[in-house]
This record gives sequence, structure tokens and C-alpha cells, in this order.
Amino acid sequence: MRHWIISIATLFVFTTALPVLAGTAHQAGGHSGHSHSSASSHGAPGGMKHDSSMSGMHTFKHQAVVDGIQAEFQVMSLADMNMTDPEGRTHHIMVKLNKAGMDHPIADAVGKIKVIAPDKKEQIGDLKHYGDLMAANFTFDAPGKYGVICLFKENGQKHVVKFWYPHEE
Repeated sequence: MRHWIISIATLFVFTTALPVLAGTAHQAGGHSGHSHSSASSHGAPGGMKHDSSMSGMHTFKHQAVVDGIQAEFQVMSLADMNMTDPEGRTHHIMVKLNKAGMDHPIADAVGKIKVIAPDKKEQIGDLKHYGDLMAANFTFDAPGKYGVICLFKENGQKHVVKFWYPHEE
């Protein structure tokens, strides 16, 4: 278990630094890979800020600020991470929660993620703590837009973050 936690934490640090390194390579005339992004930070309902992007090893990132909490999501293929799930799930969704504007993780949060496939099938996973991160595994078995809904509770208050994950095979 400890090895798995260290692997996830290392992967998170690596994938967080990858866009910075890729941007540097692009500025130096290198190829930074494929990129998809959209952002809207003003006028979003509930004081939410959104920033979604794909970068690196098929890692999808999404950030949102809701009720003064910054949620940073990453969706990754378990195969790309050289990992397997005992129940055959294919992807890993991680979330890091901080008070907005601070680099202090919220350690006492609990939550669930619901994933809605393009064919409307639903999966629900409990978020498990791995150090400063929480994560759950899911199956993405067909290309298309998957709805991701994260419900978490912190200090007795419920918060919701929703976004689309564009899965490509």
C-alpha cells in the first residue's frame, strides 16, 4: 500500500511539472505534444473558476474553485501509469483540494465521484485518501464525453464540482 501511495504522489508531481517543461520545450522550438484547453473564470455560477486541459501522458486536468476551495483533478489511464485495477477498471481520477489561494491541502474532506458514460451508464466511486490526494478508479470503455461529478464534504459543508472528460481511445 505504501508503495502505491508513493507511486501516485510521484506521478502527481511529475504530471504537474510536465506542462511547464512542455511549454519550455515548445518555446525552444521543441514539440510539446497535443493540447486541448478551455477556460472561463468570470461569470461562472457559484463562484466557480474552470480550467481544463490535456497534457503529457494522456493526462486530463481540470481545475475549479467552488465556495473558496480549489479542486485540481487529473484523469489518467491506469495502463499509462503501468498499473492495473483488481476489478479491471481502466482509469484513475485524482483530486487535490486546497483552500483557494493557499497551498495547504484540505485533509479532512470526504467524497464520491459519479461518472456518467456517453451511453448514460453511471459509476460511483468513493474517494480514498492517498496523502494529500484523494482518488478512485473507473472504467472508460468507449470514446466520447463522460460527465464527472464530484461531491465532497469539508467542515460539514457539501460542495459539488462537475466537468466533462473527453475520452478518446
